[in-house]
Amino acid sequence: MSRPAKTPRPNLYLVGFMGTGKTTVGRALARRLRLKFIDSDHVIEEQAGKPIPQIFAEEGEAHFRALEKAFVESGHPACGCIVACGGGLVTQPGMAEALRERGIVVSLFASPATILKRTSSNSNRPLLNVPDPEGRIRELLAEREPAYLRAGMSIYTDERPMSDVVSHLERFYRREARA
Repeated sequence: MSRPAKTPRPNLYLVGFMGTGKTTVGRALARRLRLKFIDSDHVIEEQAGKPIPQIFAEEGEAHFRALEKAFVESGHPACGCIVACGGGLVTQPGMAEALRERGIVVSLFASPATILKRTSSNSNRPLLNVPDPEGRIRELLAEREPAYLRAGMSIYTDERPMSDVVSHLERFYRREARA
């Protein structure tokens, strides 16, 4: 008697503002679930042959957003991955829906103070290279929060051990993947 084919494990897309933990949590969760981890920003940088700040400077944010869209539509495996998405991805029309069609979506959140602390040592953040980065974080969060909330289940990463966030996401993923 043959066994039924194993159903592929759906992708899990982590969305949210920069500094909320998408890459850190995503890597740890991928190890735990034995899934491939993909950071969409890193893939885009590799394909473009230049870092994101250079893409923004030379070709503009609209071009970068087009690269993000192309990544979602055809730049990664259809299943078996944890994908950390760029912070502005789900603010683009139709992108949250595109992610939900391809897998499970979770929005990560953190306070502006936490985001500033987590991102302050990273110069690879073109949207925060301004005189008042915390003000810019608050402004962008206010604009983007509705899109993050509509994208999928939400989890706050502030003042929580990463292991708790990963365990919570693991339980959620296992439950949703069975559904």
